[in-house]
Amino acid sequence: MEPLARAGTGGDCPAQGGEGGTDPGQGGTDPGQGTSAGGRTQGGWAGAAGGNWMTAHPTFTEMMSLDISDSTQVYAAFLVYLDLLEGRNWHEVKPVGVAELQLVCLHARAREQEGLQVMVPVPAHILISHERLREILKEASLPPEDPDTPLSVTLAIVETDSTIVYYKMTDGFVMPDPPDDTEDGDNKQWRKKRKKLFK
Repeated sequence: MEPLARAGTGGDCPAQGGEGGTDPGQGGTDPGQGTSAGGRTQGGWAGAAGGNWMTAHPTFTEMMSLDISDSTQVYAAFLVYLDLLEGRNWHEVKPVGVAELQLVCLHARAREQEGLQVMVPVPAHILISHERLREILKEASLPPEDPDTPLSVTLAIVETDSTIVYYKMTDGFVMPDPPDDTEDGDNKQWRKKRKKLFK
């Protein structure tokens, strides 16, 4: 089976100068072409609001120096970085380049006491095959502390309007936590299902 799409097909980001030869921080100049709140032209990745603030951001420049050829993926990684730190108030978010996959991943920790999670930002227009998902799980995930814990990463799917959907993937099945409600925990049916799953 061949990959559904190659990384880097379609879309522009501020690091490439946007669309139509416009200034990277200004979006399109065509009056019929609207821009989103993030300064990107509708339907593309063409700039950031407020001039070149984003391309001058130290973390964005660090991500660009990670030797990842697809700048739309770097741009998506930066949006996820901002969402985790500024929007969700995570404790720590660090960009890490995975050269074999040509991806910028984020090693992130929601709270100081919690373990690191791997976030894999992906622009929404990129199609990913099953083989590519398996490669991402194998190459990008951190080794688990407990050997019985399956490998996991969280895909951060970034739409052109900066909407981000987080989707956790694991290598294999993960048992759900028992219900919080004590009545359900004492339920014969729940115990029967649990016993059946652990055989």
